[in-house]
Parts: sequence; structure tokens; C-alpha cells
Amino acid sequence: MASWKSVGIAIEGQPIQVNGLNPWQYEWRAASCSDIELPHPSYPDQLHRMSVYEISSGTKTVIFAAGELSANAWGFYVSDD
Repeated sequence: MASWKSVGIAIEGQPIQVNGLNPWQYEWRAASCSDIELPHPSYPDQLHRMSVYEISSGTKTVIFAAGELSANAWGFYVSDD
């Protein structure tokens, strides 16, 4: 099972770097794995369901988990594996 670490929280559309790419600039494609529950970066006792996505710049592909933590506030995570 993959271990995930928080990249950060961003308001929808606000730039954030996820392994070198800003996910808001790419089409998100669902990765071939199930949703996961991950802790809120600021409140680790709160678990949130995150979907796993893939984006590609043409030369680089990034897999990440993301979900809406509250209205328009998104949490982003990458796998440690």
C-alpha cells in the first residue's frame, strides 16, 4: 500500500506545485486505483476521501491524490513510493 505525503492546500485555481507541475493547468485523468482516505494537513485527526489522478505535460507525468477539504480549498498529496 502506498504511503502519501501532503504537498499543500490551495484554493481552487491557485497555483501549487505537485512534483513540478501545477495541476490546474492540466486535464486530470482518474488513475487506475480506488479513492483513499488521507489526513487533513493541518488537522491530522480529520480524514478526507481523496481521488487519485494523473496529469501529463507531454514530457512528465505526475500521479497525485486530491480532494476538496472545504469549500474551494483543495488538499494535494503525492506518494512516497
